[in-house]
Amino acid sequence: MVQYIQHAVFGWYPYLCLTVFLVGSLIRFDREPYTWKAGSSQMLRQRQLRMGSNFFHIGILIIFFGHLGGLLTPIAVFDALGISHGFKQGLAIVVGGLAGLMCLVGIAMLTHRRLFDPRIRATSSFSDTAILLILFAQLLLGLFTIPVSLGHMDGHEMVKFMSWAQGTLTLQPDAWKHVVDVHPIFKAHLALGMTIFLLFPFTRLVHIWSAPIWYLGRRGYQIVRSRRNLGPAE
Repeated sequence: MVQYIQHAVFGWYPYLCLTVFLVGSLIRFDREPYTWKAGSSQMLRQRQLRMGSNFFHIGILIIFFGHLGGLLTPIAVFDALGISHGFKQGLAIVVGGLAGLMCLVGIAMLTHRRLFDPRIRATSSFSDTAILLILFAQLLLGLFTIPVSLGHMDGHEMVKFMSWAQGTLTLQPDAWKHVVDVHPIFKAHLALGMTIFLLFPFTRLVHIWSAPIWYLGRRGYQIVRSRRNLGPAE
């Protein structure tokens, strides 16, 4: 039974989450374009929002791209560059730990602001609060993996996660077997991480797709009128 559950969670569940993540995002963009945003409450507690948001977004971007590069870069690339598994794990612990602490400060400020300000809480949807708490829990799980990782600095455990992630994306049916014997804290971290992808299309997280990087290559310009100019734009 345990093996069946692990096969389902780490073998089939990733494909369900990725499918809902991609297809669900497309359907929401097509059917509910006016919800394709993050609801704004910036008029309330602006300083706390600004500080919390900056800490959170900087930290989460470092963590996300660190995970993306660390898990999906072929092991042969690190070997060719002479980067040992132990060094890679040490770097991940230091950089990920610092980014995680920064992100923790930010998300703690945002959570406090949303839960303990009656005005903000009144304008928050269930999904707004739920996804914030889920991200908080995922961040804590990630930080809790650091003491466990310090117990095996040879990097072989990290290779298991790389093999699982790369095997899953390349449709290898036995990829799930790479993580069956890892510490339970890592399994919880992986499972909740996949669940965030599953919930992504149903929350404000969809605004990530609209990150303003496209402005760097746009050809048009915004037409901005002063308050005194109430006539049609020229």
